[in-house]
Amino acid sequence: MKVFIKFVPLAQIFFGLSFTACSQSNNQQQEETNRDKINTIEVMTDSTNWNELNPEEERVIVHKGTEQIWKGEYVKHHEEGVYVCKRCNAPLFVSADKFESGSGWPAFDDAIEGAVKEIQDADGYRTEVVCANCGGHLGHVFKGEQMTDKNTRHCVNSISLDFIPEEELENTSKVKTDTAIFASGCFWGTEYFFEKEEGVLSTQVGYIGGHKDDPTYDEVCAHTTGHAEAVRVVFDPSKTDYETLARLFFETHDPTQVNRQGPDIGDQYRSEIFYLNEDQKKIAEKLKKILEEKGVEVATKITKATQFWEAEDYHEHYYSKKGGTPYCHGYTKRF
Repeated sequence: MKVFIKFVPLAQIFFGLSFTACSQSNNQQQEETNRDKINTIEVMTDSTNWNELNPEEERVIVHKGTEQIWKGEYVKHHEEGVYVCKRCNAPLFVSADKFESGSGWPAFDDAIEGAVKEIQDADGYRTEVVCANCGGHLGHVFKGEQMTDKNTRHCVNSISLDFIPEEELENTSKVKTDTAIFASGCFWGTEYFFEKEEGVLSTQVGYIGGHKDDPTYDEVCAHTTGHAEAVRVVFDPSKTDYETLARLFFETHDPTQVNRQGPDIGDQYRSEIFYLNEDQKKIAEKLKKILEEKGVEVATKITKATQFWEAEDYHEHYYSKKGGTPYCHGYTKRF
């Protein structure tokens, strides 16, 4: 919250104390309400669905350019609402965190939790901020300038942003979601099938089932962490269900192989379902039993989910970005 101070008679200060406190309370409530509505915004996690950019937008967002000073649409913008990524619609900043910095670009002293990533510039002097969802260039972050109580300034290009007014957020219906986690070999191939499935809202590759916090790809491949390569699937239960996704899991890899999938060998490539609740566990066990009754020697483990660690950005939506199809996954009808 920004507080602007001007000199006023002492009597007016005492008279206005109660109104100031009331105003601050109302502003805080409004800010919390806007943050709650952020979850209603549909974010595009698949790069094949990102918004098309014009040449100038591409120059800034993709090639890390900078728009002209004082020319941006949101430099002097004060409307209530949420600022989202121009490329993927991910919510980035709320209007309550915007302030006038005098720099010639929009400034925010905070970002929505987890919405942006900070990357050291090659010159070693500045810190770039990018959209955590799509990696689009936003601008730079500066700290220690004493401009606000948070002592932080996200200096952002207007052209990297879109704006959703508060009244539009009011009219957005929130989508209920559920989550599933599957491991079936190389997570590139696992994600390839789930991100295309109807009702799936987002997918995230990562590591689970091991004993080391925040493992790297190299550590997992070295078999020193015990993690499996896995995919976290967020879906709309009004359009699909857990059993449908679990069936897809069993039908898009070979569940009879132990610690491998095709040419990929190692415990990180094991077949494993990580359930998040008892209902998921019962469904997974039911499907495994159906296959075993058909004579399939199922090696798939069914394990209670532990901490899921997101993998490095270059693994995310690998086939969607690079093209091609998985070399160790394919569809085989089993039910």
